[in-house]
Amino acid sequence: MPRTIWSGAISFGLVTVPIHVASATENHSIQFHQYHLEDMGRVRVRKVCELEDREVAQSEIGKGYEYAKDRVVAISEVELRELPLPTAKAIEIQAFVPLESIDPIRIAEGYYLVPDGQVAAKPYRLLLQALRRSSKVAIAKYAWSGRERLGLLRVRGEAVVLHAMRWPDEVRDPAGVDPPHEAVSQEEIEGALALIDRMTRDDLEGPEFTDTYTDALAKIIEAKREEKPLPEAPEPEQPGKVLDLMAALTESVQQAKASRGEDADVHEMPAKKTTKKQSAKKTAAKKTMKKTTAKKTAARRPRSA
Repeated sequence: MPRTIWSGAISFGLVTVPIHVASATENHSIQFHQYHLEDMGRVRVRKVCELEDREVAQSEIGKGYEYAKDRVVAISEVELRELPLPTAKAIEIQAFVPLESIDPIRIAEGYYLVPDGQVAAKPYRLLLQALRRSSKVAIAKYAWSGRERLGLLRVRGEAVVLHAMRWPDEVRDPAGVDPPHEAVSQEEIEGALALIDRMTRDDLEGPEFTDTYTDALAKIIEAKREEKPLPEAPEPEQPGKVLDLMAALTESVQQAKASRGEDADVHEMPAKKTTKKQSAKKTAAKKTMKKTTAKKTAARRPRSA
């Protein structure tokens, strides 16, 4: 079981659920340290007091807030834990909303909420089953690490998960990145939908969802340890220039079909539509050709004697 990050309670109306919080994720990335390349001595960051010009121990270091030039007030960890906030000791549920109403850009890291003792088992289970039955998520406020946060509670398996959320003013307006406003045709949209259909799946299991970067890095480290030649990097595929978007979509659909080995007739690529004006021109051209042919046939008939 992961270590406890925080202990408190979930406040759900007049119902209180004592819980402790454990991280729901873990990092498997290879971690590096900094070294002096001449002699491979470890390079460390030392904490030095600017006034005394000496290194200080961690026990001598605390938090402070500079409210004016060179004017600092110290804030202790005890004072942060005892903030005059109802959310300092509890995750207070404020509302219930459909998950679809939350923009995913606001959802951050996740934590498992674990019932703290037998007294918490029943109200915890009640909250879990009520969330599952309602098909909604809970929006709550809580205070960790010196700041009040917004959170989202949802059900995952047989556990309640708390996701940290960004406040509305922490999300930038997408207009600031100047998104493109190019026009696309209905045929191109249908082609993109066909590609989405071919690439749709029910899970995220498989070799394409594994961390190949970490695996490749581990192979390099192993080769250097054993003083063997480094593994050769595969030639990267050169992206071609997209001259015809429909052609690129068609080829992408064919590649998706081949990679999945499917022959299902799902959302086939649309045929190019012919406009009414073009159809009228073709019809008129056919009529003209018929008249011309008729005249030539009449001209070739032999005269009666």
